[in-house]
Amino acid sequence: MTLPREKTFDANATDAELAQGVANASEAAFRLLMRRYNQPLFRTARSILRDDAEAEDALQDAYMAAYRAIGSFRGDSKLATWLTRIVVNECLARLRKSRRGAQIIPMDGEGDAALAVAETRMSEESPNPIESEAIGTQSRRLIEAKIDALPGAFRTVFVMRAVEEMSVVEVASCLDIPEATVRTRFFRARSLMREALAREADQAVASAFSFAGERCDRIVERVIAEFHKLQTSRG
Repeated sequence: MTLPREKTFDANATDAELAQGVANASEAAFRLLMRRYNQPLFRTARSILRDDAEAEDALQDAYMAAYRAIGSFRGDSKLATWLTRIVVNECLARLRKSRRGAQIIPMDGEGDAALAVAETRMSEESPNPIESEAIGTQSRRLIEAKIDALPGAFRTVFVMRAVEEMSVVEVASCLDIPEATVRTRFFRARSLMREALAREADQAVASAFSFAGERCDRIVERVIAEFHKLQTSRG
């Protein structure tokens, strides 16, 4: 008996087609779905867990959870939003399991009242993509370190908005929080990032064109050598 040939999926396949393919246990559909969403989902997991290896593990488990539940996906929301919710839930469950409760910042709107005034002043303009501003590996690592240093809830919203360029509506849906909370947290996260990067810039300016250590020693020795030559010629 010849088994039916598995349907192939090209890069232009719609999310609905991929979801149906995965529901039908198509390996090709599952592979394409993962390649399409690996980066944004990993970034979301990384923003919550702050550990590359743990984020990868969480993403793997989230994909399997998505596979088991994809039959329930009806397209009421974007597939990306649906998958992101699963990743967020998996990451939060890992944090609870590891008993790092002191580091967990709730994803709901509690505690944001103090930022309400700032929220009303924040416009709906699209955020500037962080990656487009990072020049070279050193800049990228600096920005990643400053993102890691953000408080948990702010960090996740910042990654979704500034790095992945998701809309306020999409982030609110993924995290199950009010849109106003997304705006507030992003405003605060962006302010914290600017302050942190400004401090780094001030320190860099203070040390610009530094001429100490080995460089200083080298020029001193060269000048002294010429000084001795001059003294010898005069003697």
